[in-house]
Amino acid sequence: MENPHPNQRGPLPWILSGAFVILYSPLLLQGREKPTGHLVLLIIIGLLGLFLIWRWSTRKYSRRKKILDTPFPPAWRKILTENVIYYNHLPADEKPIFEKDIQIFLAEKRITGIKTRIDDTDRLLVAASAVIPVFRFRGWEYRNLSEVLLYPGSFDEQYGTGHEKFILGMVGTGAMNRMMILSQQALRQGFAIANDKKNVGIHEFIHLIDMADGVADGLPEVLLHNQYAIPWLNMVEEEIERIFNQQSGINPYGATNKQEFFAVTSEYFFERPHLLKQKHPEIYAMLEKIFRQKGTDRLPLNFKKTSIGRNSPCPCGSGMKFKHCCGK
Repeated sequence: MENPHPNQRGPLPWILSGAFVILYSPLLLQGREKPTGHLVLLIIIGLLGLFLIWRWSTRKYSRRKKILDTPFPPAWRKILTENVIYYNHLPADEKPIFEKDIQIFLAEKRITGIKTRIDDTDRLLVAASAVIPVFRFRGWEYRNLSEVLLYPGSFDEQYGTGHEKFILGMVGTGAMNRMMILSQQALRQGFAIANDKKNVGIHEFIHLIDMADGVADGLPEVLLHNQYAIPWLNMVEEEIERIFNQQSGINPYGATNKQEFFAVTSEYFFERPHLLKQKHPEIYAMLEKIFRQKGTDRLPLNFKKTSIGRNSPCPCGSGMKFKHCCGK
């Protein structure tokens, strides 16, 4: 399979650099009857330093190569097929790319349950939430994330749980920097109810994408070409005004600020692209440019979740029944 992350650089540049140093060293010694100790020591230190830099620089490449060479677990494929409509409607040749993105995310980011048990379904739903918005951006990395914490239900700004706690997801700050906190219940519901224009996992990862340029302002400069920045911001301000005047079908929470508007409309884009295009064509068109995805082409107008029975076709594309293939 073609490498789905072609932007990753291998060790070849460092090998060539090392070869250059080794071949150039005799020229430094040319004309000397006996090389000085300082010069020999300098060459040795240079080669050692080059080796250490090479090892440090290619750690991620080596680790990811092992991940890409690891077959995708059939049980994971079944979970994705039954729970992630986005994955289920990808063309057959793009599903392996999505799967490798999932594997890389799960290998590099911690997902921890807080006062709750988590399983492969939870982990895969978190990873899918991360991959879906940036699927067209090969080599994308969430450098501003180290760990995702799953709470059993809603929580407050001090991360307390219980009654009268209303937060379902947030990106951590301060001591919780580089962390994301999600309600396990809301995460599952976001994928179980795939047509309500709400998905807390996607919502929070949109915030991380927004923050990738250093500022959470509803303007994802890393994804949006400069010529679209002003039109997008004008569009956001106009639609927020319509929300305040109860003239918009967009979730009122999107009127909180520009960054929440971006996150809310992105949920809408990935869950109900046909409806968004019908009700808000300009916003839909701009989100197509931002994510480089045509939501209406990807998702049928009328869709339903897929369940896999023992006699169903195997989702791996082998043409065999599930019970005779990945369901053994």
